[in-house]
Amino acid sequence: MFRRHHRHVHGPKIGPLGHRVRARLRTRIFAWFLGSILTTGFLVFLVMSLVARIQEPEWARTWERSQDWVGKQFAREWNDPVGRDQFARDTATELEANIDLYDADGTRLVSTGELCRRAVLEAPVRQGGVLVGTVKVCMQRPHAGTWRAFAFLAIALGAVWTVSGRVARRLAGPLDHLAEVVRRIGNGDLKARADLACSHSDEIGVVAEAVNDMAARIEKQVEDQRELLATVSHELRTPLARLRIISEIARDTGATPLTFDELDREVVEMDSLVGELLANSRLEFGQVSKRDLSIRDLASRAVERAGLPATALAVIGEPDTVAADPTLLQRALANLFDNATKHGHGADAFEVTVDDADLKFEVLDRGPGITGDGQALFAKFNRGQNGDGPDGLGLGLALVKRIAAAHGGAVWAVPREGGGARIGFSVKRTA
Repeated sequence: MFRRHHRHVHGPKIGPLGHRVRARLRTRIFAWFLGSILTTGFLVFLVMSLVARIQEPEWARTWERSQDWVGKQFAREWNDPVGRDQFARDTATELEANIDLYDADGTRLVSTGELCRRAVLEAPVRQGGVLVGTVKVCMQRPHAGTWRAFAFLAIALGAVWTVSGRVARRLAGPLDHLAEVVRRIGNGDLKARADLACSHSDEIGVVAEAVNDMAARIEKQVEDQRELLATVSHELRTPLARLRIISEIARDTGATPLTFDELDREVVEMDSLVGELLANSRLEFGQVSKRDLSIRDLASRAVERAGLPATALAVIGEPDTVAADPTLLQRALANLFDNATKHGHGADAFEVTVDDADLKFEVLDRGPGITGDGQALFAKFNRGQNGDGPDGLGLGLALVKRIAAAHGGAVWAVPREGGGARIGFSVKRTA
């Protein structure tokens, strides 16, 4: 069940093509429903006819008994023409019907009204087992029953037509609404939601809920991307401004080795910001390309890039390979060391733990430790280990968490014995 949204956002109007598609949809639903009812009725009639041919129905036996009874009644009076004719007239009056009598040769003997052209009952008259005549019974108003049948058929078809139309509108209406909502979302109205009653707990309700969830996720994703781009653009201005100042100073006083060192630092900071932006975009669009990587080589390169001595690396277990995205995994490791440098007074050690299922990376720093919930450090735009640091984009550890999740792992931040913190993440060793 999904929540009903009362917000009405006016989106773009549906064009002639949309109206034609909606009309065709309703026409198809109407035709399918009406055709299925008529086909079912025809099949029922066909089955009943086949059953009637295979097994004589009760009404047929009753009809035969009626014919036999009428023939016996007239056989009693058949040899008396006057009595026979009078009996025929009396019977016609009682039944409100026309009765024609024929002899054995087919010659008409008497008729109580108009000539019977379509008898509703035709009974043979026998005496001593010999056919002596025939009695035909016709209704006095032969067309009344026909008109009633046509009227009944017309009413039935009208009812089926009306029900089919209502069903078509009932089914096509929510689909029309969903199509309009999806069209508005496609045109940029990310706040559009399916506003269907809670009574739609069927497949249409499930689709409506899925459309609303999709719209909410897209809206959140776009908002996050917009916020990220705004933050990155703001953060990039700082190194760009410093580069401009360094360039002006070098132009006035001349470049020195210190000038190039400062330029390198600013370029590295911009590269880090762009790298985090690209990694975040890859995760947003699910572009994770895993391949087998050497665990020892991966750990050694991470320590080397962090500027730590080789002795800072400790590998626990038997290192082999891990199925992971090399670019994303290197970004996660770089962010761990960068966090230790900015907020943990530098990294002391780098521990890699290998077991059959998981591969764990931990950076041990010598900072102030963990004073709050360790998982809060991995929130987006959280600057500093305790949320009060002034530097950085605030995406480093948040990216670590997302990269770990993309590899089936988890993150943690716990106090370190003797001071400092242990911050790390894990990944599954197999794809």
